[in-house]
Amino acid sequence: MDSTMFIIGIIGNIISVLVFVSPIPTFWRIVRTKSTEEFEPAPYVLTLLNSLLWLYYGVTKPDGLLIATVNGFGTVMETIYVVLFLVYAADHAARVKTAKLVATLDIGFFGFVFATTRFAIAGLDMKIMVIGLICVCLNVFMYGSPLTAVRTVIATRSVEYMPFFLSFFLFLNGGVWATYAILDRDIFLGVPNGIGFFLGIIQLGIYAFYKNSRVNSQGSDEAPEEGWQASSVSLLASHASGHGGNTVSIDV
Repeated sequence: MDSTMFIIGIIGNIISVLVFVSPIPTFWRIVRTKSTEEFEPAPYVLTLLNSLLWLYYGVTKPDGLLIATVNGFGTVMETIYVVLFLVYAADHAARVKTAKLVATLDIGFFGFVFATTRFAIAGLDMKIMVIGLICVCLNVFMYGSPLTAVRTVIATRSVEYMPFFLSFFLFLNGGVWATYAILDRDIFLGVPNGIGFFLGIIQLGIYAFYKNSRVNSQGSDEAPEEGWQASSVSLLASHASGHGGNTVSIDV
């Protein structure tokens, strides 16, 4: 592996790790209160799926070690988040909902992709192409997830519902991994992360424009801290690693 590409990959891994660990304060709150409250499990279940698929892509592709390692970390972190959701679900309905999502996506869908590409598709190049295309779709969704807050930001003229660090790290993540993909000539890695880099610019631009406008829909001057934290978690609102990771995956 070219030394420049290796260094960029290491930097990408570090940034992707920051994306994956960003929900820790939220889950510390969940453990402390012993309840998931109104937090949604879908973002974390989807990011776990994203991490699993990119891990599989990295293991399947020759010289995919850096992609595999960061998404292996992401898989571990997202598994912990999902388990905590199951343990501390606010009620039985929330626990059942989380379990169904995990069974359908992380077990069912990933299992289907793994079995199909492993046993029904011949040729390494074809396996990589199929896995890569699926990863691209999920990663674009992950990178675009913070854009769901844009309408609220414009309507309220407040960045309360646009978590800065999530947008910032996804922006960095997209830029670094897009550069890595160009050097590695990997279109499946380059397309979603290039889109993520572009979407990150848009998100940060909107944040910069409205950051000094703190008036919310009730006319208060300051956004409540808990609301900001809730929005941070929302990612992962579709948190969707990892870099494509990273990361969702928070994912490569």
